[in-house]
Amino acid sequence: MPAGDIRHSEDVEIRWAVHQPGERRGQWVADERRSTAIILISGRFKVELPGRSIVLSEQGDYVVFHGISHSWEAETRCVIVGIRWPSVSGYQSPADLPE
Repeated sequence: MPAGDIRHSEDVEIRWAVHQPGERRGQWVADERRSTAIILISGRFKVELPGRSIVLSEQGDYVVFHGISHSWEAETRCVIVGIRWPSVSGYQSPADLPE
């Protein structure tokens, strides 16, 4: 959020996301510096970490990780809340950038 917006914070980012079945991150996030918590609201969501896959399948399931590469895939239509800290101004992975 832009400076001056009541939702602006350099400390934390909160994102509500709805993903369709088969939707996945285009590339692994590399050189991550933030901590992340992903909380499942509904559906089935898989988080890929180096050497490990974690499936969130029950409402309220969550995963927390810090500073490691990761990817994800929506196994069904799902709703998640992502929380990252600290907020990194202008951060986008190459897969998130418009073509």
